[in-house]
Amino acid sequence: MKRTWRTAPIVVGLVLAASIGFVLWEARRAFQRSSAEVAASAEFKFQTISIEAVTPFGVESFAAPAGFTDAVAYAGNLYLSSPAGIFAYGPDGALHKSYRAGLELPAAPVVAMATGVAGAQELGLWAATSGAGLLRFDGDRFTQILPDDPTARLLTALMPLSTGRILLGTEKRGLLVFDGKRLSRFHDSLRDLHVTALAGTESEIWVGTLDHGVLRWHAGQVDGVSEENGLPDKQVLSLATSGSKTYVGTANGIAEIESGKVSRTFAPGAFTKAMLLAGDHLLVGTMEQGTLDVALKVSRSASVRPVGAAQPAQVDRLLPIEGKTYALANDGLYTGTQRGGGWKQVLKSDGALLSDRNISALSVDSSGKLWVGYFDRGLDVVDLSSRRSLHVENDRLFCINRIVQDPARSLALVATANGLVVMDSAGRTQQVLKKQDGLIADHVTDITLLHDARSGALSAMAIATPAGITFLDATGARSLYAFHGLVNNHAYSLGVSDSSDQLLLVGTLGGLSVLRGGVVRANYTTANSGLKHNWITALVPVGDEWFAGTYGAGVLRMTDHGSWEIFADMPIDVVVNPNALLVTPTHVFAGTLGRGLWVFDRERQRWMPVVSGLPSLNVTALAARDGNLFVGTDNGLVRMNENEMKF
Repeated sequence: MKRTWRTAPIVVGLVLAASIGFVLWEARRAFQRSSAEVAASAEFKFQTISIEAVTPFGVESFAAPAGFTDAVAYAGNLYLSSPAGIFAYGPDGALHKSYRAGLELPAAPVVAMATGVAGAQELGLWAATSGAGLLRFDGDRFTQILPDDPTARLLTALMPLSTGRILLGTEKRGLLVFDGKRLSRFHDSLRDLHVTALAGTESEIWVGTLDHGVLRWHAGQVDGVSEENGLPDKQVLSLATSGSKTYVGTANGIAEIESGKVSRTFAPGAFTKAMLLAGDHLLVGTMEQGTLDVALKVSRSASVRPVGAAQPAQVDRLLPIEGKTYALANDGLYTGTQRGGGWKQVLKSDGALLSDRNISALSVDSSGKLWVGYFDRGLDVVDLSSRRSLHVENDRLFCINRIVQDPARSLALVATANGLVVMDSAGRTQQVLKKQDGLIADHVTDITLLHDARSGALSAMAIATPAGITFLDATGARSLYAFHGLVNNHAYSLGVSDSSDQLLLVGTLGGLSVLRGGVVRANYTTANSGLKHNWITALVPVGDEWFAGTYGAGVLRMTDHGSWEIFADMPIDVVVNPNALLVTPTHVFAGTLGRGLWVFDRERQRWMPVVSGLPSLNVTALAARDGNLFVGTDNGLVRMNENEMKF
C-alpha cells in the first residue's frame, strides 16, 4: 500500500509531463502551419520562360520617340531601355543589337534596368517591365519571370541587393523580393502600394511611393515621412542616399532626411525626376528646368543653380557609368562636360515618324493618309508614301477620342475632350464646335455620319458625349438624352446600320439604345435582355447583325431579331477599348485592354487572339485600308497584312 502511494506521484508527473509535451508539440505544429500559411500567402506563383524571338511576317512598326527609361553598362556594351525595348550600343557608340517589345521581348514597355545576381545565378542584366514581369539577360538570351497574378507583372523599379535578392517595386502590389526561386512580398507593411523609387542597402531600404510619401524599412520595421512631416509633396519621384542622409525628390522639391526626420528642404517647385550624389553636391534632373546642381554644404538651405544650358530640358535619369556622369533624356543620352559646363549628346534616338507612343484613335482618309490621334498629344497626319508626318497640337486638339473621315467634303471630324474639331485634308482646322455651338457637352466621345435613305447624301451628324447625343443637320443642333428615352446619358460609342432603314445604335455606360429617325425605339440592358454587361464601348454592324464591345464581357452579338449571343471562344471577362472595333469583308477586329488583338473570322465564325508583333497588349485603336490593318496601342503603332495573319 505504501509502495503504491509512493509511485503515484511519479506516474502523475509522467502523465502531466507527457500532456504538456503533447500540448507544446501541437502548439509548435500549429505555429509552423501558421508560419507556412503566412509565407505561402505572401508568395506569388510565377513561370520561368525562355524567350524566343518572334518574327511574324507582314508586320511593320512605325518609329515613335524612344523615350529612354534607363541605361546600364553590361558585358562591354551600354544598354538603353525604353517602352520600345532594349538597345545595345558598343564602345564606339554604334547600335549593335535591338531587342524590341513584341518581337524579341514580351509586349510590354521596359521601365528600369540594373545588373546583379539572384540566388546562385551569375551576374546578369535585369529589366523591369510594365506588364510582363521581370526579364533577365545573360548576354545571349532573355528569360522572363512572369507572375501568375497580372498585377504583380506591373513593375516600376528594381534594386539588386548584395545578398543575392532583387527588390521589385510594383504599381499595385507594393514592394516584392525575388531570390531566384521565390517571389514574395518583402514586408507586410509595404504591400499594395504604388512604388515609384528604391534606394538604400540590405539594412535600410527606402521606398518612394506615388501618394504615401517615402517609407523606410529598418530593423524589421517600417516608418514613413509624408507631407505632414515636412515632405514637399506626397508624390516621390526619386531617391538618393549617402551615409546617414537620404534625399527625397518629389513633384514639388527636395527633402533631406536625417535620423528619420526632414532636416531641410530645397529646390522648391522642382519636379525632381532624378538625383545623383557627387561628393558634397547633389545633381538634380527635372521635368522642365534641365539639370540643377545643389551645393549641400554651402548653407542651411543649400545652394541651387542650373547646370550649363537648359538642355536637355527634361532629364529622366542621372547615371554614374564607368567614372562618368550621364543624363538620360527622351531624345538620347548625354554626358557631362564638366561641373557647370552642361551636357554633350553622345547617343541620339533615330528619327521618329510619330510624335508619341500612346495612341487613342486611327483613321485613313480617301487619299491614303493615316491620321493618328494621341491620348494627350494631339494628332499626326502621316503620308505613308513619303514617310513624312504633320503634327498638330493645341488647346483644342489635345486629347483625341475618335477620328472620322467625311470623304464627300474632304474633311476629318476629330472628337476631342475639348469639342468637335473639323479639319481639312491638309490638317488645318476649319471649325471647332463646343457646347456654345449647340453640342450638349464639350467632351466628344464618338461621331458618326448619317445619310439620306433615298439619295445617299450626307444628311446629318450624330455626336456622342457624356451628357447624351447631339444631332447636327442643315436646320441646326438637336440633343437627346435620358429624358427623351436614352438608356443612359453617358454615350461612349455610335454605330449606324448599312441598310436603308439607317438604324443608329448608341452604346452607353448603362446599356444600348436603338434609334430610328432620331427617336429611341428600344433599350437593352442586363435587366431586360441577354446583354452581359451594360457598359458598351464599341459598336459595328456585321451584315444584318451587330457586334458590341463591352467593358468586361468581351464582344457580344445582337441578331437582327434583337436577341443577344455570346461567343464561346472569347473569354467572358475581356475588356474592349472604346471604339476599338473594326469590320472588314473577311474579319472583325477587337482591340482589348491587356489581352491583345482579337480577330473574328467571318467565314469560320470563330475568334482567335493575336499578340505576336504587338508592342503592347493594350490595343487602343484600329483602322484598315487595301488589306493593311493599322493597330494602335498605348506603346506604339504597327501595320499588319490582313491576308498574312496566322491564327
